[in-house]
Amino acid sequence: MKYNPALDGMRAVAIVLVFLSHAHAPMFDGAFFGVDLFFVLSGFLITSLLLKEHQQSGRLDFWRFYKRRFLRLGPALLLFLAAYWVFAPLIWPGLDDVNQDVVVSALYLADYGIAFFDSPDTLLHMWSLSVEEHFYLIWPPLLVLLLAHTARKQLWRPVLLLVVLMFVWRAYWVAQGQHFYEIFFRFDTRATGMLLGSALAAVAVHRPEWMDALHARQKYLLWLLPVLPFAVIGYEWDDAGALLWGFALVELVAAAIIVAVSKQKGVLFDMLSLPALVWVGKMSYGIYLWHYPVVRLLRAHTDWQWVVILGLPISAAFAALSFYTIERWALGLRDRSGSSKPVAQPAGSRTA
Repeated sequence: MKYNPALDGMRAVAIVLVFLSHAHAPMFDGAFFGVDLFFVLSGFLITSLLLKEHQQSGRLDFWRFYKRRFLRLGPALLLFLAAYWVFAPLIWPGLDDVNQDVVVSALYLADYGIAFFDSPDTLLHMWSLSVEEHFYLIWPPLLVLLLAHTARKQLWRPVLLLVVLMFVWRAYWVAQGQHFYEIFFRFDTRATGMLLGSALAAVAVHRPEWMDALHARQKYLLWLLPVLPFAVIGYEWDDAGALLWGFALVELVAAAIIVAVSKQKGVLFDMLSLPALVWVGKMSYGIYLWHYPVVRLLRAHTDWQWVVILGLPISAAFAALSFYTIERWALGLRDRSGSSKPVAQPAGSRTA
């Protein structure tokens, strides 16, 4: 599948929203929805990759998939956690849970750790990486099971059914009055975005008969785009409506963006393909890793304007240092180790 720079631009929008949320910028209380853009895009890209491999070889090489995921994500995470372990006690002398935070984050247990045990604390942002890691572990074997019992062009149907079931599961816990943070951070209550992206990937790769009709009417999908700023402004932390309709609406917006830029033409594609946005999108994983401690440090000493002005460039600098050193080395190792079994890359970042 051809590389699509607009999907890197979409990543950039997502990471900027998350950054503004953590910077406590006024009117951006609901900018935590940026994570939902990540989730849908991640589900789309990973499932596209898996379905392409299945088309080419008739099977999925689980070991190869997990090894490639580790080489893409693991080295940067371990570098960040090592730096945090060394410098956090110097920056925040009162911290007494540095070791615990590092271990929980390294084991990708932060989503349930935060939801039920308030750990990690200073590394609160690790929850979304844990959610995605749980998806990577569970989804490939489940996808194989679905492929074995479903016609290719109908695969989107059971995946979409899973989206609905997971939405109902989240709604059940909201109705039970479970705490906002216990629902917000958990994989089982946040899987809808990645599954919706997966359903979209099934449509994009297997191209059922109605796919062309969808593309012909994609301009109508763009009416969903204003939902995103309204959700960011209209919802805030601890709002039960965000758990139900906020997440669902922003996930639909993310799906609409992916469809709208898939032909790689049009105003939205041109906007999201601006070189600066594409570069930020390529750095988005590293920016996400480094930004939260940077923001917390700046928030303690300055106003939100300076947190935004200083924090994003500092985070991007750390991300670039990581990307052009250890991540580039790991990506080269990943690509060399998989060179004997080429698989088309998904139509997103070249580093997906």
